[in-house]
Amino acid sequence: MAARVSETWVLVCLGALLARWVAAGLEAVVIGEVHEDITLHCGNISGQRGLVTWYRNDSEPVFLLSSNSSLPPAKPRFSLENASSLHIEALSLQDEGNYTCWEVLNKTRWFRVWLQVASGPDQVEVNISTTGVLPNGTLYVAKGSHVDFTCSSSSRPPPLVEWWFQAPDSRAEPFGNNLTVSSFTLLLMSQNLQGNYTCVATNNLSRRHRKVTTELLVYYPPPSALQCWAEISPGSFMLQLTCLWDGGYPDPNFLWTEEPGGVIVGTSNLGVEMLNRSQLSDGRKFKCVGRHIVGPESGASCMVQIKSPSILSEPMKTCLVGGNVTLTCQVTGAYPLAKILWLRNLTQPEMIVQPSSHHLISVTGQSSTLTIRNCSQDLDEGYYVCRAENPVGVREVDIWLSVKEPLNIVGIVGTIVSLLLLGLAIISGLMLYYSPVFCWKLGNTFRGQDMGDVMVLVESEEEMEEEEDAAEEEEEVEEEANEREELPKEIPTHGHIHRVTALVNGNVDWMDNGLQALQDDSSEQQSDVTQEEDRPV
Repeated sequence: MAARVSETWVLVCLGALLARWVAAGLEAVVIGEVHEDITLHCGNISGQRGLVTWYRNDSEPVFLLSSNSSLPPAKPRFSLENASSLHIEALSLQDEGNYTCWEVLNKTRWFRVWLQVASGPDQVEVNISTTGVLPNGTLYVAKGSHVDFTCSSSSRPPPLVEWWFQAPDSRAEPFGNNLTVSSFTLLLMSQNLQGNYTCVATNNLSRRHRKVTTELLVYYPPPSALQCWAEISPGSFMLQLTCLWDGGYPDPNFLWTEEPGGVIVGTSNLGVEMLNRSQLSDGRKFKCVGRHIVGPESGASCMVQIKSPSILSEPMKTCLVGGNVTLTCQVTGAYPLAKILWLRNLTQPEMIVQPSSHHLISVTGQSSTLTIRNCSQDLDEGYYVCRAENPVGVREVDIWLSVKEPLNIVGIVGTIVSLLLLGLAIISGLMLYYSPVFCWKLGNTFRGQDMGDVMVLVESEEEMEEEEDAAEEEEEVEEEANEREELPKEIPTHGHIHRVTALVNGNVDWMDNGLQALQDDSSEQQSDVTQEEDRPV
């Protein structure tokens, strides 16, 4: 009973001393973490130590342990180090509080220690909305979308949560902070917002922190239209199908199929497929479908149709010895574009015509020309072959080149002119011979004679005598004609009439009489000739 009273008296005295100590503010602060060990020192004194007793200050002091071996510790987790320090194993949140060390040596001393127990941050939860996940766990969002960022953590005391952003090849920069939970929203995501987003939760008591870094990619589909084409593979003669959908991130995936039927030719993210000759035929179609991870869902497509070449050319060309000639070869309908060659079919296999000073070869698009300079019959005359070839087919056309000696153009022109002049002279002579009246009228037209000047025809005496003889012969002919009752045949006049022309000044009546006499004379001559022809020999 006396021992219990003594212990009670000691605790009362200790409580009074602790109250005075707290009022004086003499205390040490020690921070520990849950599940860790910690040691609380009894003052900062070196040398011999006296009897040390540790108490915990709750509503009333609670005995923990003493250097007096006869007093066991309150819990096995409590032990005495260096005969004065309190060692606590496996801290828990319940261990937080005020601890007092009471030492009795030559005099009694008290030391107060404030133990703070920190916990966490145990875990950090990050949530980024409207994202997709790649097979490796990387997040991605579509360009132009709205993205919400949230980070939370739990600890004691509550943690400080903050966001950091680091773009590729740049330094990290803060995006804001808050207690326990931190969140923000990015509007209209762009390419420069692609990078690493880090959430850091820090326990301000223990300064322990935990962070979670999330890589966020910003994807966008190609803005351009899908393009596809067929071409001859460099370094070989295989057909290469190429599909291009440029400008997006990341690169799209491509699928080549044969149409119709949808037979798969190949898939890749390069869009290039090689076809051998067994897969080729004139008019065959191939379709390319491009798909991007952020859409459109149906993708984009285009189609190519391969065709063998056709050739247009002149079948024959002529060149003069020593001159130049150009052979033309036009290729149409070839897809992919055809390779054009010129050959001479003098040997088997045919010899390819190589460019030289004698043979000039020019290629523009799908048109080729072969110019032969200084033509020679021995070297250049013969067949030339234009060959157009692509992986789908080969076409050839033969062109015959004829080399001839040059013609004497001056002699030919002179001969033609001479013949024209001779023909004109003959026609003029015949007109003068057979139609003097026409010539007379034509002459008056060109000379422009005055109507007062009249041309009068005067017959000579010789002509008068011939006319009398002709009249007698005409009467005889008429009598014979009556007897035979046959119609007389028209015989062209072949006689020569000699006339003398004179210009006299008279009136129009005189001119009419002269013309009438001319007409009568012509009629009489015709009659005379007819009678002479009808007479029997």
